[in-house]
Amino acid sequence: MKILSIAIPCYNSEAYMEKCIESLLVGGEDVEILVVNDGSSDRTAEIADAYAEKYPTIVKAIHQENGGHGEAVNAGIRNATGLYFKVVDSDDWVNEEAYHQILKTLEELIRGPKTVDLLISNFVYEKQGADRKKVMQYRHCLPVNEIFEWNSVHMSRGKYLLMHSMIYRTKLLYECGLELPKHTFYVDNLFAFEPLPYVKNMYYLDVNFYRYFIGRSDQSVNEKVMTGRIDQQIKVNQIMTDYFVEKKSEIMGNKPLAKYMLSYLDIITTISSILLIRINTPESLEKKRELLNYIRQKDKKVYRKLRYGLLGNCMNLPGKTGRWISVEGYKICQKFFGFN
Repeated sequence: MKILSIAIPCYNSEAYMEKCIESLLVGGEDVEILVVNDGSSDRTAEIADAYAEKYPTIVKAIHQENGGHGEAVNAGIRNATGLYFKVVDSDDWVNEEAYHQILKTLEELIRGPKTVDLLISNFVYEKQGADRKKVMQYRHCLPVNEIFEWNSVHMSRGKYLLMHSMIYRTKLLYECGLELPKHTFYVDNLFAFEPLPYVKNMYYLDVNFYRYFIGRSDQSVNEKVMTGRIDQQIKVNQIMTDYFVEKKSEIMGNKPLAKYMLSYLDIITTISSILLIRINTPESLEKKRELLNYIRQKDKKVYRKLRYGLLGNCMNLPGKTGRWISVEGYKICQKFFGFN
């Protein structure tokens, strides 16, 4: 049985997918690489098939009609046979040394007495043109090199787990019924959010494993692209709200988990709000009000925590001056944290 299944969602990825696949092949027979061709019109399918033919015991090519990033991840989960599951986007890659440490650690955990639901590692923003690479690490928030539970998680504001830092136990993804929506952007937030109530034990390995490329003008995280797809961001924000409220009684029974998930929802709502402020049209400002009303109608307590917390207050300062202050604060955070 494979230790790790790695899904690579690919849509018209011919220009960069080989670098991604090559970086993962060094895992050898311990890994299963699932190259998911999501209805591409370029040479993506051909490249996927060539790797599957050359490495038949490691690479599997999956072809499907275009369903978006989420459906490509769904296909990866459905076809995974490894004990653990990771998503690596086709324009990203992994560090070889850290990769070997990840596989060694997973093997040791599998043989250990406790089941670990989530392995966490660092990722690096490979931002085009940046002199220094921003590393998202968690050594001050999580215990290092030991199995721990939610009561040992102490995330500071602005720190949260992304898909790039997470390796789930594969069966857990079946148990929680994770099914990402089709034709929807920003579903990586759902991947990093919805399984969490099912995560009991975690392990943090302080290595810079995942290399997250930022720089293509058509990337979904590019701010201009995000403002053009703001309805997709709002949709994911609403799905996360629905999920939190639906699971609220279960989540609230674990206070550290509830604190973290509410903080993550707060961050996503802040991103939605600041993008709508940045668009700065009567329609976008109305959508911002509608989003807050949506949350209030779902759960008044959740709404109050989001609306009147630090980030909520910063995103809802009155008038043009207030919106200007919100945007300037966002720009400062942008430079400090190094995101798009």
